[in-house]
Amino acid sequence: MRRRDGGPVTRRAFVRAVGAMGVACSGFPQIIRGAPPAKGLATRVLGKTGFEVTTLGLGGQASLQWTPPDVDPVPIIAKAANLGVTYFDTSNAYGPSQQNFGKAFAALGLAPGRGNYDERKRRAVFVASKTMLRSGRGVYPGIRNSSDGPPGSTAVDDVRRTLSQLFGDGMGGYPEGAYVDLFQIHNLTKSEEVDAIYEGLDGPDPKVDRIGALAALLDFRDGTNRTGLNPREERLIRHLGITGHLSSPVLMDCIQRDTRGILETLLVAVNANDRLHMSHQHNVIPVALAKGMGIIGMKVFADGAMYGREPRWNGFGGNPSEVIRTVGSASLPSARLIHYTLSVPGIATSIIGIGQISEEPGRCQLVQNLAASQVAGPAGSGAMREIEALAATVRQGQTNWFQLPKEPLGAPRDVAVARQGGGAVRLTWQTAYAADEPISHYVVYRDGAEVGRVPHAPQTGRAGFAFEDRPADRAGHRYGVATVDAAGKSAASGSLLAEPA
Repeated sequence: MRRRDGGPVTRRAFVRAVGAMGVACSGFPQIIRGAPPAKGLATRVLGKTGFEVTTLGLGGQASLQWTPPDVDPVPIIAKAANLGVTYFDTSNAYGPSQQNFGKAFAALGLAPGRGNYDERKRRAVFVASKTMLRSGRGVYPGIRNSSDGPPGSTAVDDVRRTLSQLFGDGMGGYPEGAYVDLFQIHNLTKSEEVDAIYEGLDGPDPKVDRIGALAALLDFRDGTNRTGLNPREERLIRHLGITGHLSSPVLMDCIQRDTRGILETLLVAVNANDRLHMSHQHNVIPVALAKGMGIIGMKVFADGAMYGREPRWNGFGGNPSEVIRTVGSASLPSARLIHYTLSVPGIATSIIGIGQISEEPGRCQLVQNLAASQVAGPAGSGAMREIEALAATVRQGQTNWFQLPKEPLGAPRDVAVARQGGGAVRLTWQTAYAADEPISHYVVYRDGAEVGRVPHAPQTGRAGFAFEDRPADRAGHRYGVATVDAAGKSAASGSLLAEPA
């Protein structure tokens, strides 16, 4: 469904490619009532959730959040559903986005309690929303507590707000049987935020003044009332996840702290300029994949910076004139950027915001992005480097304003040396952070000479790496550990003394 040169798919080519799916692909679609989602689009399993999502998900920003005066967001959502897209993304922080989805879902028969509700259709789609709030009860001073909701809102308030706006009256009420498939703690950027969301998770106390978002949201996932915040024991959430744009180290820490497998998904920024910044594809994404989490890619077009937008945040109020409404460019076909993100190991789907749809498939962002997402397999390493070179021609590759700047390959962290019985020496360390290439292994040195190697693997918990050395004598020795990446670059820790036995 993608031209070999990555250019736009014509009307004839698109109709021919998807015609067998029974998909209506021209014009602003009439909402199909009572019909199941179209079959035949490429899907991937979203990790531990077990849900097969389409490789393109409809993002909740662009014209769904910052709506130009001549655009109606509801037909965008309806067209995505009618074409067979199964992953829908929105957030409590996206202004009118949830309300726009709510209007479309009501017409599509996805809202329980309405006469046209089709439970089979509802089960066939995966609806994801988010909260920017870090607490289930109380406020964390100095930590972001922003939301489009009333002042003093919590993550629990955002859950109910989501259900009301997506499936209910938009004023706080929601029908029996309403649920959201995925609720995510959004945009984690600081370690203090991770501390906050985990507070009270183990042994929550309903009497405390403050409790973190995870403990509270877990009650609404499991239908329990351990926190005292879910007295009706409602089950309003099917899965829990986290998201982040900025910091792989923060996201890695959050995942490593999860000893119970509560977190089931990671939504993370990843595009063809990822390796020019502190790379997510070589840091947090492998950790999430190793834990079986479903991984959703975002910022495929660097929030529009690949195609003319200034590389900065558009703001919560936003400026509709900054929404990109064209399809790629001749020098940087959007299809190639989509193929890149979907080729990163572990990515199940990429969410992309839509500026406009059109009766002409060549001008319709939704049709073109959906066609580009029908990839048969990942791009090879040569093709990936070629796409990276193309993307780097835009603003010298500095498009990912939402991502930490590039840093050199990191040395192993928190290296420690301890004497063991029988004169052995045990070294331990925490994972290093990769640069533009994945980490291959670690080399252990004694008195400047190599004594062993430890293969790198994604660190999924708080326990890191270990190596035991048995020197021939019981004298004191100095030890160090170096990180080595796939390109042969290395970064060494300082040396530590193992005292004489």
